[in-house]
Formats: sequence, C-alpha cells, structure tokens
Amino acid sequence: MVERPYVLLSCGMSIDGYVDDATDERLLLSNDADFDRVDEVRAGCDAILVGAGTIRQDNPRLLVRSARRRRERVADGHEPTPVKVTVTSSCGLDAAAQFFTAGDVDKLVYCASPAVEEAHKLLGHVATVIDGGEPVDLRRVTADLHARGVRKLMVEGGGTMHTQFLSAGLADELQLVVAPFFVGDSRAPRFVYDAAFPWGPQRRATLAEVRQIGDVVLLRYALSDRFPAT
Repeated sequence: MVERPYVLLSCGMSIDGYVDDATDERLLLSNDADFDRVDEVRAGCDAILVGAGTIRQDNPRLLVRSARRRRERVADGHEPTPVKVTVTSSCGLDAAAQFFTAGDVDKLVYCASPAVEEAHKLLGHVATVIDGGEPVDLRRVTADLHARGVRKLMVEGGGTMHTQFLSAGLADELQLVVAPFFVGDSRAPRFVYDAAFPWGPQRRATLAEVRQIGDVVLLRYALSDRFPAT
C-alpha cells in the first residue's frame, strides 16, 4: 500500500452549504475564537494545501498567526509555519500572490503534466514545481508529500479540492464549521460539488465531536480508521 499523510479537511460554510457569496469581497464564516482554533490546527500540521482557485480568489497567506505557536514549532525542530501546497491543472497563478511571498517556508506546486514546463518558467523561482500527472492525481500528490516528510496534511479548500479528496476516499477527518446564516445564492461556491462519495445513506460518516464555539458550531467527522481514538 502506498503511504500517504493523515489528511484533515477544514472548512467553514453557511447553514445552506456555501463557503462564500457571489461578491468580490471575502465572506467571513467564523469568529475570532474559531479562527484561533484553526490556527492551532494549522500549527499541528506538516503542510497546508489549497487549490489554485483559492489562491486566485482569496489570496491567502496560509501562515500560523500565533507567535507562541510559531516559537513552539521551532522549538520542536520544525519551520515556524507548515509547508504550503497547491494543485493546478493550468498553472494560471501569479508568482506575487501571498501564497508564494508570505513566510520563509517551502511552497510546492503540483501541476498537470502538460503545464509543467510553463509552471517552471512562471513559478520556479518562488516554488518547487512537481509533475502531478494528467490529470493531476491526488494519490500521486499525497504519496509524494509523504515521501517529502509530510505526515499530517491540512486541506483548506476550495470546493474542488474538498470534493476530490472526499470522493477519492483520501480524507481521514473532516472539521466542518457551520455559520449561523444563509447565503441563498446559487452563484456562490459550495463546500463540495457533484461526485460519488464513499459516504451516503447506506454508509454514514461517523460524527466524532460537536462543539459550540461562540455563534458557530464545529462538526468533526471521522472518515477513516486512521482517525485518532479519543
């Protein structure tokens, strides 16, 4: 069996399942206490992965925010913040995006085979470009990450990445935060898209934890037997 990291999916959504609205302004789906919880989860991971669309839409930094947590990581022999990873089929990414410029940490770009040469030209000076196959194969990606020392991978979106990891059966844990409002706009992006998922009416996911965090609720699902016993 090919080894891969423990894969934790993290997402916030509205009551009706949207992760953003249809405007250009970012929709905040959580609160300060939950943002701090997410920062703690990040600090406990070896790498954070987002899709190329998330980089283009949200321009995330993907850094551990807490100075204390960064110090603790360094004291444990790690970089202050986890390795940053993205997956792209076309390599339509800006080398000036914060994903590449923020933080002195390795950035890995898994690119579809036909776009690898162009990706090296555009991003080779700011990231390590890796052939992910055609189309990009997440099993190949996770196996390569494991070979690079990544034992715990946090996937923070977007919907395409969540859909692909879940439908491929590559997710071990889902941390889903539900915000107390509706978006009500079908133009907005959703948590996941149409796919054949391993969990359905005949195979229900295991709800491992429910936690209220201010005005949001965290639902934590165990999706494989790798989920840690509590």
